[in-house]
Parts: sequence; C-alpha cells; structure tokens
Amino acid sequence: MFKVEVDPDKCVGDEECVEVCPVDVFELQDGKAVPVRAEECLGCESCIEVCEEEAITVNEI
Repeated sequence: MFKVEVDPDKCVGDEECVEVCPVDVFELQDGKAVPVRAEECLGCESCIEVCEEEAITVNEI
C-alpha cells in the first residue's frame, strides 16, 4: 500500500502524471492533480519521474 500526495502549491496541472499512471490514480481537479484512487497505486513512481515540479510523493505504508 502506498500513500500518494500532491503538493498543490507546486503542481502546475500539466496532466503528465494523469497520462503516465498505469492505474489511473490521478485526476485533474480545478487545474491540479489529485490522487483520487491512491489505493490503486503500484508504487512504480512513474508520476514522480514525469513531474518536473517535484510536486508528487509516493511512500510505502
């Protein structure tokens, strides 16, 4: 199980994480990425790799 967080102050809403996530963890809401299905996270960290703003953290819990 993984805890997925997005820092809304850093997120620019470019949808890179939304597009790269293999299990659709993220949705864009009000111009920001939101981990709406964090329980589906596989821990692959693809979202972290594509986020140039370093707005996403994924931690195993």
